[in-house]
Amino acid sequence: MNILGLNTGYITASREENELYTPFYAVEPIIKYLPKEKVIWCPFDKRWSAFTVLLKEHGYNVIFSHIDTGEDFFSYEPDEWDIIVSNPPFSIKDKILKRLYSFNKSFAILLPLNSLQGKTRYEYFKQGVQLLTFDARINFHKENSMDVPVKGSPFATAYFCRNLLPKDLIVEKLVSYERELF
Repeated sequence: MNILGLNTGYITASREENELYTPFYAVEPIIKYLPKEKVIWCPFDKRWSAFTVLLKEHGYNVIFSHIDTGEDFFSYEPDEWDIIVSNPPFSIKDKILKRLYSFNKSFAILLPLNSLQGKTRYEYFKQGVQLLTFDARINFHKENSMDVPVKGSPFATAYFCRNLLPKDLIVEKLVSYERELF
């Protein structure tokens, strides 16, 4: 008899239920590691995303793009950019990592913490990976309710980075805060 509870919510949820967006408080921790003079590309983001809004508020030169506006990450690339920062679709993380490592540039992307394991990902991560992880799980949002997080995330996430952090593993306290939406 299995005495541990089985978490099947993430496995059995539909794609639409898994279409969640990063809250503002989860963008704050990565900002201090981003050089101000660099151009940040947010390839999975829209004008209203927490990454786009907060990075611009902090004075970064930000380029955002999204497949919904015809800018598919696998075929589109801005003319000039230095670092990718975003929350990509978790369901195609291997394909995303392949493209990220092909650029040979710095990046910080949110992925489930268990993404560390995998034969395909091993080939990329052995080239170098850094983690910014937290003491708590991030409560993500649905597109039409950025002011109300979806409580009880079934998985831990971390920023998977390349050539960005001062050391390979950083653990920080995740501070949730309320934000006025404009």
